[in-house]
Amino acid sequence: MAPLITVENLCMDFDGKKVLNNISFEIGEGEVLGIIGRSGAGKTVLMHLMRGVEQSPTSGRIIYHVAACDSCEYVTVGSAAGKPCPECGGGTLKPADVDFWHDEAMRRRVMRRTAIMFQRTFALYGNDRVIENVLHALDDINFPQDKSINRAADLLDQVRLSHRMMHIARDLSGGEKQRVVLARQLAKEPFLLYADEPTGTLDPETAHLVHTMLSGAAESNNMGMVVTSHFSQVIEEVADRALLLEDGKIAALGTPAEVIHRFMADLSDTEKFEIPEFGPEIMVARDVFKRYISVDRGVVRAVNGVTFDVAAKEIFGIIGKSGAGKTTLSRIISGIIEPTSGEMIIRIGDDRVDMTKPGIENRGRAKSYIGLLHQEYDLFPHRTVLDNLTDAIGLEFPKELAMRKAIITLKMAGFPEEKSREILDRYPDQLSEGEKHRVALAQVLIREPRVVILDEPTGTMDPLTKIDVKHSIMHARDEMDETFIVVSHDMDFVRDICDRCALMRGGKIVKIGKTPEVLASLTQEEREVMGKSAP
Repeated sequence: MAPLITVENLCMDFDGKKVLNNISFEIGEGEVLGIIGRSGAGKTVLMHLMRGVEQSPTSGRIIYHVAACDSCEYVTVGSAAGKPCPECGGGTLKPADVDFWHDEAMRRRVMRRTAIMFQRTFALYGNDRVIENVLHALDDINFPQDKSINRAADLLDQVRLSHRMMHIARDLSGGEKQRVVLARQLAKEPFLLYADEPTGTLDPETAHLVHTMLSGAAESNNMGMVVTSHFSQVIEEVADRALLLEDGKIAALGTPAEVIHRFMADLSDTEKFEIPEFGPEIMVARDVFKRYISVDRGVVRAVNGVTFDVAAKEIFGIIGKSGAGKTTLSRIISGIIEPTSGEMIIRIGDDRVDMTKPGIENRGRAKSYIGLLHQEYDLFPHRTVLDNLTDAIGLEFPKELAMRKAIITLKMAGFPEEKSREILDRYPDQLSEGEKHRVALAQVLIREPRVVILDEPTGTMDPLTKIDVKHSIMHARDEMDETFIVVSHDMDFVRDICDRCALMRGGKIVKIGKTPEVLASLTQEEREVMGKSAP
């Protein structure tokens, strides 16, 4: 296998701290390399340096071994050297070793022939149809307009979305959006695709489908790929070789099985928590309905007569397949949308407030006591962590009190105290995705809500960080008398953390009770879709 990329002694520092420390390895043409490691290990920083995103490394080199046309801007893999240029037809492809961060002109040429799928960022034209999104990507590379419709349709066939080509992009599920993103990237005909946590927020079945799409795209397009993840499933299903990062260093490099075994060796959860005595009901839902009118499907009963209650200090789960109504119900609970009918009562002090009624004394009053961490959360990119936790959400504290409150809250969100102090002056792009997620959780907790709704809280977390966040939720319950509602397809997390849960199918709650009992009632299809941990 001819080499495509050589990484030599790569180092990256942020504020005097080494995020990458003397990284060296090679990637071959057409190879799929999986980079695994827990949050903060340096995976995303390494990928961005290899792709040419943001700033240059502190030291070290990245060499691309390519073939470049001597008559136009076209660049491809080095083994194509000596062949005529497929882009202009008049030039010849000449071998070139590109010192990526020291030759800006060639770096830009290489970047145009690579593609990237960012984690959690679908980057679609939300109001346009699916096929129009792919056509936009073809326009960006000046693809011949008389052939673009057929090419767009071929790309949607490749990612198995022909049955969605006329849908509006914003109306797709997360897995479908990610496949449209893949089609848009494949439109560029890249010789290398970077995929940064491409399935972190998807349920296991949908993630498996996207992994299949990625592997198939790499093979059918003779395309190399670099995939970062903290989920062993991604590396097992996609990668030819794997690299484990620990604290910015290469801890292992080899077969996916060998590297995953090393990664999972340190996974343990020994801390025990007592189930507290619950308080009185803090939330009660009675006969809640939410109906939509859809051009494609007519009347959609997204939530269809739901009744349940949640006790103070309880951790209550809402589970079900995609389309079961979980997210719609969570948005009703948080006051983002109104139900068509029914009651949603939250207890504030001694008062019972109906969330379904508008006005400052009803839903307006209750919303300020409900915190929501959505899976598509966002932090202010040009504000520090401290500012994101205080000024940016309107909490005006003296500096000393703001720092103290921020550190306490970051600890509740899973950071050790030393790390909490260390990141206060950092910006979001200097954090790993798992660290950003915990800061976003802290941003919710710092407002001292009575009820916290977590929408897919573990989607972008590695197994060890997931344990940290489980502990942080347990500590927040114990120390803040907090109540949590967890909406998730992560059955491991639900099994470990939820006192009770509700199983939804077709907009209805079909089973509610203690978590082991509800998980035992899942159908075989639901077990496959929502993960292996169901009994």
